[in-house]
Amino acid sequence: MQNSLTRKPIEIKISTVVAVAISLHEASIPVLTAALEEMTAGSPDFFDDEFAVIDVEAIADLSLDWDALIPLFKANGLNPVAVRHANEQDHAALRSHGLSIDVVNKPRSEVETTLPMPAAEVVAPEPEPEPTPAPLPEPQIIIRNNPALVIDTPVRGGQRIYAKGADLIITAVVNPGAEVIADGSIHIYAPLRGRALAGATGNTEARIFALTMEPELVSIAGIYRTFENGFPDLAANHPVQVRLNGDSIEVSSVKSTG
Repeated sequence: MQNSLTRKPIEIKISTVVAVAISLHEASIPVLTAALEEMTAGSPDFFDDEFAVIDVEAIADLSLDWDALIPLFKANGLNPVAVRHANEQDHAALRSHGLSIDVVNKPRSEVETTLPMPAAEVVAPEPEPEPTPAPLPEPQIIIRNNPALVIDTPVRGGQRIYAKGADLIITAVVNPGAEVIADGSIHIYAPLRGRALAGATGNTEARIFALTMEPELVSIAGIYRTFENGFPDLAANHPVQVRLNGDSIEVSSVKSTG
């Protein structure tokens, strides 16, 4: 009885939610429908009811049919929760669908006024000093503010692990249907058979490493690649790495240079 009296009716805590970013470049419902069908290859659980933030900056001058767009995304396993760069006249329609308006602030450089540079003073040239030897380069020092998240047990299908602000190190198998996410890089000292998403907050330098690479999907900084047509033919008995090369996902063997 004492527990029921002291227990709070509601608790609010800070939680990290990973959402898929949808950048629209077309407003036509038939065009978007065909693009989603090609992307998911008809698989109804390709996105598995992922939270999604829709970005319409690229088509801000076009009229959007939200009554058709929202059901289209939901039918493909995407659960829209917010819209970014939405026109003000669309706010009421978006809220009627239960969506939040994601306000994007302008970068500081866009709103500050540039001060004029002071006029340069004319100074008489000084005699050139004797050349001195070039200094030796200083050693590069890398400081990590956040430790890596280490997982020592297999990641089961349906399980999701997120390393916020850190790398993710896994020493056991990542099974099909599992999803591992990190703001930094992902290191898997075992087979990767599920999904791996590195650089989740936009770090394009993040990478994914695995001893055996058999993934359903890999992603770096939001750019993803699937392997329905098979995995690239790589050197045997070498770990594999995934990284960004421009706007494309590159998969290669990690070979010793010794």
